Amino acid sequence: MTTLDSLGTAVDTLRPIGLHELLAHAELLTRLDRKYMLPVVDLPFVFGGMDEDVRVLEIDGRRQFRYRSLYFDTPDLDGYLGAARRRRRRFKVRVRTYLDSGLDFVEVKTRGPRGTTVKHRMPYDGDPGQLGADARAFVDAVLTGAGIDSAGFRFVPSLTTTYRRTTLFLPATGSRLTVDTGLGWALPDGSAALRTPDRAIVETKSGRAGSGADRLMWSLRHRPCPVSKYGTGLAALRPDLPAHRWLPVLRRHFPTALDGSPA
Repeated sequence: MTTLDSLGTAVDTLRPIGLHELLAHAELLTRLDRKYMLPVVDLPFVFGGMDEDVRVLEIDGRRQFRYRSLYFDTPDLDGYLGAARRRRRRFKVRVRTYLDSGLDFVEVKTRGPRGTTVKHRMPYDGDPGQLGADARAFVDAVLTGAGIDSAGFRFVPSLTTTYRRTTLFLPATGSRLTVDTGLGWALPDGSAALRTPDRAIVETKSGRAGSGADRLMWSLRHRPCPVSKYGTGLAALRPDLPAHRWLPVLRRHFPTALDGSPA
Protein backbone atom coordinates (compact mmCIF):
# COMPACT_ATOMS: atom_id res chain seq x y z
CA MET A 1 0.00 0.00 0.00
CA THR A 2 1.39 3.43 -0.97
CA THR A 3 1.51 6.39 1.40
CA LEU A 4 -1.34 8.09 -0.45
CA ASP A 5 -3.38 4.87 -0.22
CA SER A 6 -2.78 4.93 3.53
CA LEU A 7 -3.84 8.57 3.60
CA GLY A 8 -7.03 7.68 1.77
CA THR A 9 -7.74 4.94 4.29
CA ALA A 10 -7.24 7.38 7.17
CA VAL A 11 -9.57 9.93 5.56
CA ASP A 12 -12.21 7.27 4.90
CA THR A 13 -12.57 6.62 8.64
CA LEU A 14 -13.59 10.22 9.39
CA ARG A 15 -17.17 11.46 9.61
CA PRO A 16 -18.19 13.62 6.63
CA ILE A 17 -19.32 17.24 6.59
CA GLY A 18 -21.05 18.92 3.65
CA LEU A 19 -19.87 22.12 2.03
CA HIS A 20 -22.74 24.32 3.26
CA GLU A 21 -22.33 23.10 6.83
CA LEU A 22 -18.56 23.64 6.68
CA LEU A 23 -18.99 27.20 5.42
CA ALA A 24 -21.60 27.90 8.08
CA HIS A 25 -19.19 26.84 10.82
CA ALA A 26 -15.79 27.85 9.40
CA GLU A 27 -15.84 29.93 6.22
CA LEU A 28 -12.93 31.97 7.68
CA LEU A 29 -12.46 34.48 4.87
CA THR A 30 -10.51 36.55 7.42
CA ARG A 31 -8.17 34.23 9.29
CA LEU A 32 -4.75 33.33 10.58
CA ASP A 33 -2.97 30.93 8.23
CA ARG A 34 -0.07 28.67 9.13
CA LYS A 35 1.55 26.55 6.44
CA TYR A 36 3.72 23.48 6.78
CA MET A 37 5.54 21.66 4.00
CA LEU A 38 6.36 18.07 4.81
CA PRO A 39 7.09 14.72 3.23
CA VAL A 40 3.98 12.84 2.06
CA VAL A 41 5.12 9.86 4.16
CA ASP A 42 4.36 11.89 7.31
CA LEU A 43 0.70 12.50 6.44
CA PRO A 44 -0.70 9.31 8.03
CA PHE A 45 0.76 10.48 11.36
CA VAL A 46 -1.02 13.82 10.94
CA PHE A 47 -4.38 12.19 10.29
CA GLY A 48 -3.80 9.56 12.95
CA GLY A 49 -3.23 12.22 15.59
CA MET A 50 -6.49 14.07 14.98
CA ASP A 51 -9.25 14.21 17.60
CA GLU A 52 -12.15 11.81 17.15
CA ASP A 53 -14.62 14.60 16.35
CA VAL A 54 -12.69 15.85 13.29
CA ARG A 55 -14.76 15.73 10.10
CA VAL A 56 -13.78 15.65 6.44
CA LEU A 57 -15.39 17.64 3.63
CA GLU A 58 -17.37 15.35 1.34
CA ILE A 59 -19.16 16.39 -1.85
CA ASP A 60 -20.95 13.87 -4.09
CA GLY A 61 -19.06 11.05 -2.42
CA ARG A 62 -15.64 12.64 -2.97
CA ARG A 63 -13.23 13.53 -0.19
CA GLN A 64 -10.35 14.73 -2.34
CA PHE A 65 -10.75 17.48 -4.93
CA ARG A 66 -8.66 18.67 -7.87
CA TYR A 67 -7.78 22.36 -8.07
CA ARG A 68 -6.12 24.58 -10.64
CA SER A 69 -5.20 28.19 -9.93
CA LEU A 70 -4.02 30.67 -12.54
CA TYR A 71 -2.31 33.62 -10.86
CA PHE A 72 -2.28 37.09 -12.36
CA ASP A 73 0.34 39.72 -11.63
CA THR A 74 1.66 42.89 -13.20
CA PRO A 75 4.48 42.64 -15.77
CA ASP A 76 6.76 44.00 -13.01
CA LEU A 77 5.45 41.33 -10.58
CA ASP A 78 4.18 43.79 -7.98
CA GLY A 79 2.23 41.01 -6.25
CA TYR A 80 5.19 38.66 -6.05
CA LEU A 81 7.63 41.35 -4.91
CA GLY A 82 5.20 42.60 -2.28
CA ALA A 83 5.27 39.16 -0.66
CA ALA A 84 9.01 38.61 -1.21
CA ARG A 85 9.77 41.95 0.46
CA ARG A 86 7.05 41.58 3.10
CA ARG A 87 5.28 44.78 2.21
CA ARG A 88 2.32 45.67 4.40
CA ARG A 89 0.02 46.20 1.42
CA ARG A 90 0.47 43.10 -0.69
CA PHE A 91 -1.93 41.03 -2.73
CA LYS A 92 -2.56 37.92 -4.78
CA VAL A 93 -4.99 37.66 -7.68
CA ARG A 94 -6.04 34.35 -9.20
CA VAL A 95 -8.76 32.45 -11.00
CA ARG A 96 -9.33 29.20 -9.14
CA THR A 97 -10.94 26.30 -10.99
CA TYR A 98 -12.54 23.40 -9.17
CA LEU A 99 -11.76 20.78 -11.75
CA ASP A 100 -14.25 18.18 -10.50
CA SER A 101 -17.20 20.58 -10.89
CA GLY A 102 -15.83 22.96 -13.54
CA LEU A 103 -16.67 26.01 -11.41
CA ASP A 104 -14.41 29.07 -11.55
CA PHE A 105 -13.93 31.83 -8.99
CA VAL A 106 -11.94 35.05 -9.06
CA GLU A 107 -10.11 35.37 -5.74
CA VAL A 108 -8.17 38.26 -4.26
CA LYS A 109 -6.08 37.94 -1.10
CA THR A 110 -4.84 40.93 0.91
CA ARG A 111 -3.37 41.45 4.37
CA GLY A 112 -5.57 42.40 7.31
CA PRO A 113 -4.68 43.57 10.83
CA ARG A 114 -2.29 41.53 12.98
CA GLY A 115 -1.08 39.40 10.09
CA THR A 116 -4.46 37.99 9.09
CA THR A 117 -5.26 36.97 5.53
CA VAL A 118 -8.40 38.45 3.98
CA LYS A 119 -9.87 36.63 0.98
CA HIS A 120 -12.57 37.95 -1.33
CA ARG A 121 -14.05 35.82 -4.10
CA MET A 122 -16.74 35.90 -6.73
CA PRO A 123 -18.10 33.25 -9.13
CA TYR A 124 -16.69 33.70 -12.63
CA ASP A 125 -18.22 32.52 -15.89
CA GLY A 126 -15.69 34.21 -18.17
CA ASP A 127 -12.54 32.81 -19.76
CA PRO A 128 -10.45 31.49 -16.82
CA GLY A 129 -7.32 32.36 -18.78
CA GLN A 130 -7.92 36.08 -18.47
CA LEU A 131 -9.58 38.69 -16.31
CA GLY A 132 -12.71 39.90 -18.05
CA ALA A 133 -14.29 43.30 -17.38
CA ASP A 134 -16.39 42.09 -14.43
CA ALA A 135 -13.44 40.25 -12.91
CA ARG A 136 -11.16 43.25 -13.31
CA ALA A 137 -13.73 45.56 -11.70
CA PHE A 138 -14.02 43.15 -8.76
CA VAL A 139 -10.23 42.97 -8.35
CA ASP A 140 -9.86 46.76 -8.44
CA ALA A 141 -12.65 47.23 -5.89
CA VAL A 142 -11.08 44.77 -3.45
CA LEU A 143 -7.59 46.23 -3.82
CA THR A 144 -8.89 49.79 -3.43
CA GLY A 145 -10.62 48.73 -0.21
CA ALA A 146 -7.27 47.40 1.02
CA GLY A 147 -5.51 50.68 0.27
CA ILE A 148 -3.85 49.51 -2.95
CA ASP A 149 -4.24 51.74 -6.01
CA SER A 150 -4.44 49.28 -8.91
CA ALA A 151 -5.87 51.66 -11.50
CA GLY A 152 -2.60 51.66 -13.44
CA PHE A 153 -1.96 47.93 -13.13
CA ARG A 154 -2.03 45.60 -16.11
CA PHE A 155 -2.64 42.04 -15.00
CA VAL A 156 -1.18 39.16 -16.98
CA PRO A 157 -0.98 35.40 -16.24
CA SER A 158 2.13 34.64 -14.18
CA LEU A 159 1.87 31.08 -12.78
CA THR A 160 -0.38 28.01 -12.85
CA THR A 161 -0.62 25.64 -9.91
CA THR A 162 -2.38 22.28 -9.69
CA TYR A 163 -2.96 20.00 -6.73
CA ARG A 164 -5.42 17.72 -4.92
CA ARG A 165 -6.97 18.93 -1.68
CA THR A 166 -8.49 17.28 1.38
CA THR A 167 -10.23 19.60 3.86
CA LEU A 168 -10.84 18.83 7.53
CA PHE A 169 -13.09 20.65 10.01
CA LEU A 170 -12.00 20.81 13.66
CA PRO A 171 -15.16 21.51 15.69
CA ALA A 172 -13.34 22.14 18.98
CA THR A 173 -11.74 25.32 17.63
CA GLY A 174 -14.00 26.07 14.65
CA SER A 175 -10.93 25.86 12.41
CA ARG A 176 -10.01 24.12 9.19
CA LEU A 177 -7.02 22.18 7.98
CA THR A 178 -6.24 21.54 4.31
CA VAL A 179 -3.85 18.97 2.91
CA ASP A 180 -2.59 19.52 -0.64
CA THR A 181 -0.82 16.74 -2.54
CA GLY A 182 0.14 16.14 -6.17
CA LEU A 183 1.66 19.62 -6.24
CA GLY A 184 2.57 21.06 -9.63
CA TRP A 185 3.66 24.46 -10.97
CA ALA A 186 4.09 25.78 -14.52
CA LEU A 187 4.84 29.09 -16.18
CA PRO A 188 2.02 30.16 -18.52
CA ASP A 189 4.31 30.17 -21.57
CA GLY A 190 5.27 26.55 -20.95
CA SER A 191 8.98 27.35 -20.55
CA ALA A 192 9.30 25.70 -17.12
CA ALA A 193 7.37 23.30 -14.91
CA LEU A 194 7.92 21.52 -11.62
CA ARG A 195 6.23 18.72 -9.70
CA THR A 196 6.85 17.60 -6.11
CA PRO A 197 4.94 14.31 -5.70
CA ASP A 198 6.78 13.46 -2.48
CA ARG A 199 5.79 16.68 -0.69
CA ALA A 200 2.55 17.99 0.77
CA ILE A 201 1.44 21.40 2.00
CA VAL A 202 -0.63 21.35 5.19
CA GLU A 203 -2.34 24.61 6.07
CA THR A 204 -4.25 25.50 9.22
CA LYS A 205 -6.87 28.23 8.98
CA SER A 206 -8.25 29.62 12.19
CA GLY A 207 -9.78 32.75 13.61
CA ARG A 208 -7.28 32.81 16.44
CA ALA A 209 -3.71 31.79 17.15
CA GLY A 210 -2.76 28.18 17.67
CA SER A 211 -5.47 25.68 16.69
CA GLY A 212 -5.43 22.04 17.80
CA ALA A 213 -4.06 21.15 14.37
CA ASP A 214 -1.12 23.47 14.93
CA ARG A 215 -0.34 21.85 18.26
CA LEU A 216 -0.45 18.45 16.56
CA MET A 217 1.95 19.61 13.85
CA TRP A 218 4.32 21.01 16.48
CA SER A 219 4.21 17.72 18.40
CA LEU A 220 5.28 15.94 15.20
CA ARG A 221 8.22 18.38 14.94
CA HIS A 222 6.87 20.31 12.00
CA ARG A 223 7.09 24.08 12.24
CA PRO A 224 5.31 26.75 10.18
CA CYS A 225 7.31 27.90 7.20
CA PRO A 226 6.88 30.73 4.68
CA VAL A 227 5.73 28.49 1.85
CA SER A 228 3.43 30.07 -0.71
CA LYS A 229 2.18 28.20 -3.74
CA TYR A 230 2.56 31.41 -5.70
CA GLY A 231 5.69 32.94 -4.20
CA THR A 232 7.70 29.77 -3.62
CA GLY A 233 6.58 28.19 -6.88
CA LEU A 234 7.46 31.23 -8.96
CA ALA A 235 10.81 31.55 -7.19
CA ALA A 236 11.56 27.89 -7.94
CA LEU A 237 10.80 28.35 -11.65
CA ARG A 238 12.32 31.85 -11.97
CA PRO A 239 15.80 31.82 -10.34
CA ASP A 240 16.30 35.39 -11.59
CA LEU A 241 13.80 36.68 -9.01
CA PRO A 242 14.66 37.77 -5.45
CA ALA A 243 13.71 34.86 -3.19
CA HIS A 244 15.44 35.39 0.18
CA ARG A 245 12.18 34.90 2.09
CA TRP A 246 11.67 31.43 0.62
CA LEU A 247 15.27 30.18 0.47
CA PRO A 248 14.96 27.80 3.48
CA VAL A 249 11.91 26.14 1.88
CA LEU A 250 13.54 26.04 -1.54
CA ARG A 251 16.72 24.47 -0.16
CA ARG A 252 14.86 21.82 1.81
CA HIS A 253 11.98 20.95 -0.50
CA PHE A 254 12.98 22.17 -3.99
CA PRO A 255 16.71 21.36 -4.24
CA THR A 256 16.63 20.66 -7.99
CA ALA A 257 15.16 24.12 -8.56
CA LEU A 258 18.23 25.68 -6.96
CA ASP A 259 20.93 23.52 -8.55
CA GLY A 260 19.52 23.69 -12.06
CA SER A 261 18.84 19.96 -12.29
CA PRO A 262 15.83 18.80 -14.28
CA ALA A 263 12.68 18.62 -12.14
